[in-house]
Amino acid sequence: MAEVEETKMEEFLKECEASGDAAYAAMRALLERLEDAATRSAARAFLAAIQRRFADKDAADRCFRSYHFRIHDILLGDSQGKQKRKKLTMMEIPSIFIPEDWSFTFYEGINRHPDSIFKDKTVAELGCGNGWISIALAEKWSPLKVYGLDINPRAVKVAWINLFMNALDENGNPIYDEEGKTLLDRVEFHESDLLSYCRENKIELERIIGCIPQILNPNPEAMSKMITENSSEEFLYSLSNYCALQGFVEDQFGLGLIARAVEEGIAVIKPMGFMIFNMGGRPGQGVCRRLFERRGFRITQLWQTKVMQAADTDISALVEIEKNSRHRFEFFMGLIGDQPICARTAWAYGKSGGRISHSLSVYSCQLRLPNQVKKIFDFLKNGFREVGSSLDLSFDDDSVADEKIPFLAYLAGFLKENSFIPYEPPAGCLHFRNLVAGFMKIYHHIPLNTDNVVVFPSRAVAIESALRLFSPRLAIVDEHLTKHLPKQWLTSLAIDGTMSNDRKDDILTVIEAPRQSDLMIELIQKLKPQVVVTGMAHFEAITSSAFENLLNTTKVIGSRLFLDLSDHLELSSLPGSNGVLKYLAGKTMPSHAAILCGLVKNKVYSDLEVAFVISEDVTIYEALSKTVELLEGHTALFSQHYYGCLFHELLAFQIADRHPLPERECADAKSMEMIGFSTSAISSLNESELSINGFAEHPVIHMDVDQSFLPIPSLVKACIFESFARQNMVESETDVRSAIQTLVKNNYGFPSDTNSEIIYANSHLALFNKLVLCCIQEKGTMCFPSGTNGHYISAAKFMKANIAAIPTHSDFGFKVQPKALEGLFQTVEKPWLYISGPTVNPTGLLYTDEEIKEILFVCAKFGARVVIDTSFSGLEFQTDNWTSWDLQKSLSSITSLHKGFCVSLLGGLSFELLSGGLEFGFLLMNEPSLIEAFYSFPSLSRPHSTMKYAVKKLLTIRDQKAHQFSDAVVEHKETLKNRAHRLMETLKTCGWEVVGCCGGVSMVAKPTAYLGKALNVNGFSDKLSSSNLRQAVLKSTGLCINSGSWTGIPDYCRFSFALENSEFELALERIAQFRKLVLGN
Repeated sequence: MAEVEETKMEEFLKECEASGDAAYAAMRALLERLEDAATRSAARAFLAAIQRRFADKDAADRCFRSYHFRIHDILLGDSQGKQKRKKLTMMEIPSIFIPEDWSFTFYEGINRHPDSIFKDKTVAELGCGNGWISIALAEKWSPLKVYGLDINPRAVKVAWINLFMNALDENGNPIYDEEGKTLLDRVEFHESDLLSYCRENKIELERIIGCIPQILNPNPEAMSKMITENSSEEFLYSLSNYCALQGFVEDQFGLGLIARAVEEGIAVIKPMGFMIFNMGGRPGQGVCRRLFERRGFRITQLWQTKVMQAADTDISALVEIEKNSRHRFEFFMGLIGDQPICARTAWAYGKSGGRISHSLSVYSCQLRLPNQVKKIFDFLKNGFREVGSSLDLSFDDDSVADEKIPFLAYLAGFLKENSFIPYEPPAGCLHFRNLVAGFMKIYHHIPLNTDNVVVFPSRAVAIESALRLFSPRLAIVDEHLTKHLPKQWLTSLAIDGTMSNDRKDDILTVIEAPRQSDLMIELIQKLKPQVVVTGMAHFEAITSSAFENLLNTTKVIGSRLFLDLSDHLELSSLPGSNGVLKYLAGKTMPSHAAILCGLVKNKVYSDLEVAFVISEDVTIYEALSKTVELLEGHTALFSQHYYGCLFHELLAFQIADRHPLPERECADAKSMEMIGFSTSAISSLNESELSINGFAEHPVIHMDVDQSFLPIPSLVKACIFESFARQNMVESETDVRSAIQTLVKNNYGFPSDTNSEIIYANSHLALFNKLVLCCIQEKGTMCFPSGTNGHYISAAKFMKANIAAIPTHSDFGFKVQPKALEGLFQTVEKPWLYISGPTVNPTGLLYTDEEIKEILFVCAKFGARVVIDTSFSGLEFQTDNWTSWDLQKSLSSITSLHKGFCVSLLGGLSFELLSGGLEFGFLLMNEPSLIEAFYSFPSLSRPHSTMKYAVKKLLTIRDQKAHQFSDAVVEHKETLKNRAHRLMETLKTCGWEVVGCCGGVSMVAKPTAYLGKALNVNGFSDKLSSSNLRQAVLKSTGLCINSGSWTGIPDYCRFSFALENSEFELALERIAQFRKLVLGN
């Protein structure tokens, strides 16, 4: 029998002697015997016999040289596991990584964890090699399962052999632990590129460990060929020493593979799990730590030592990095040197015969907010990998992390789930308003609802909007709140009767007052203002007495009261005492009072603001909602989302309606007669076609908004996310001036220089309204072509501007003709011309370069101030026979006879940058007197730095003509062209007279077949006319369009068609439905 075994051994060795590949084939056959229960014991005994034959180290090394394998013991120090094992028996072959200082240091670091760390846990080891660490870990700590993973298929086979050698004794009998399990029950080995096996098999891990190579000089071709177990020994071994570039910023330090492992680990690790990695200290401890920290980990250094740098490792790549950057790598002279030297010094020292070393550390890392970080990385892996290089989740202050990381997770989810930015009412996002109301209800026991809350871009905008809505003769405003009010209000003397009668009614006088309530009350009683805006001193806000005194005084006088609680509202789960809110928990808010709150208290962005006004009077709520729509358009969406996340964090864990709210006393309705809304406000708000949110009969389809609901390109989403993910932005990254100048020069040939003023706002509408105020200040007349966006005209009326209409005609596509313009200018003083172009909103037609030149010539002749609004341009899709603009050339050919002539360029980038509902307005002015006048109206809602960062990046990408962006623009234009054609055909078929469009997102059409027809449906009963057609279409079908009173073209309605695809199809159906209701079949 012994002779037979000896013969088998000789045959086995002879087979192995031929080559490393032959040896591996022999090992694979041996593994098959180990996997078969019938031959397992004999196969294990055979391996024991081989080990005895090459028992000492010299013999084992000779076996490795001659037969391309060896079996030897790895000593583990103290007794290991329940079997008190002090060593593991391991096989090694040339094509896999041989355990050395790196892996031994790694094991020592793992050993520093308490015994319970792996007990009954699911663990994965990355780059397991011959499996010794996975086996040792399972032996010592009894985990539920260890998955040893390696990209080298031969390593996996050898690891299985090693598992069998340690799970069975030398006679092939299973070795059981105290739970009655063997290592075969606890360990598996699988071929896997990092964690791909776990991802594909949906395995969730509690621990991830990895002793992963750090690639000093990545070989781009290293992973370019298929890895199979038949690959050459040299190639397979090289997998342990280098790899391809991973596409991470850490590649430059040789840490790209570890960075990828960490990000893959985030996806599969359980929330309370953690990872342990070996990290060579060559890049420097700061770089190593940052790899983990910027991905949202808290880290602990378990163990650190020094190891000698392998003599065959070329560090010249690191020398080159140092040459081209400020970074310095860390090496040491020998093992005893304690002062680090840079790569260049180390390279020179090594070339001269010296031995260099580097530190080697074992880090344990755990996600600080695991569920949110997982959501962020789940978003990034779906086409947003490049954004990951800008991601920075490292924070010195935990409170900052606890605020920003949840928002980034929310933002990631929002961008992932929405292909476009959904429609939100101008009064504020429904979700945000609901959260504000919920916070007041849960924490302050005030039973508010969504329709008690109106959102504004800032506290200053809210105050000015309220004052313009009421337009009081006299207002008293807290001295702390007057900084952003118009200078004219703060310097007016209308109160003493010195103003001439013809302008006195239009002057609003603001008196500044101290915040202390007794002084404020005395002023109110003496001056009897119609509106009071004030905050409260901290010592007075604790109880409700000061608030009650203000309420009573203003009620007796007949003053409207806006009380600012910005300094006292705490976004906390334990908010401090607040007398005003205590009062409102017991009594309803009187109709003459409203609460104002500017949100600026966040941990991350000191300049990110959103404000809201709370009123329990439905008339006030509706009027304020319409006012913010006319004057601002919308409040910045992501600013609302940011504060919405803060409210959500405070409400998410609460049980709804757990405590019934107490009955509140009704406010005393008896008071002096209050000031109502200004005449101009009432007229504008009643006549304007403003937002409609819904009807019971039909969900509303909005063909009445200037927003694109087409899919937002991934590139735009990436820039939005990156703008919030970045930390420590420098000014140059948010300075969009040069990018805007390049845009207007390339698109319109508009001249600008260092003396030009470029002003930014959250919306182009806010900028336009400030220009209207400049016009009013100059006592000018705003001239609008018939066929202008009705929103602009309503806003100008609201602010009491003098307005004149320029007649247009269908024969010329309702575009301004020089003759008509000249005729109007002869009848007005100080004309201001507003003109939309090159794409006209709402008709979608285009002004050519020659046409705009002729218009400017007339304006120069009469000294008109011209505002060219390019906000709706950038998506021209039918440009046959159209010449693009060169305004510089046109203006240089004009010699103005009037010094008042100037041209200002108004713009918005939501169409230009395909950003949907994400707005950014800019205004470029060259006239000094106009610039000075503009800045006298300071309450402008300006875009946050995050928005400017995203805009600058997108404009830069656009200028570089990146194919990803240019392809998206082409796709958008093609979609709009097809939509315009289909809508035109549908309208014509249904009896509308359509004006064909060439660009933008809307067109106009006349309901020729419907005018004068009777309709009786869903509460509408009348003959159809231009004045009631919008209401008729809305009530009968749920389709919301703009009527002729909005377009300024008698009988012509406006249809926006940049809808989400299913909405557009439904809109076409509803147009046909309306035809059937009115005209029959």
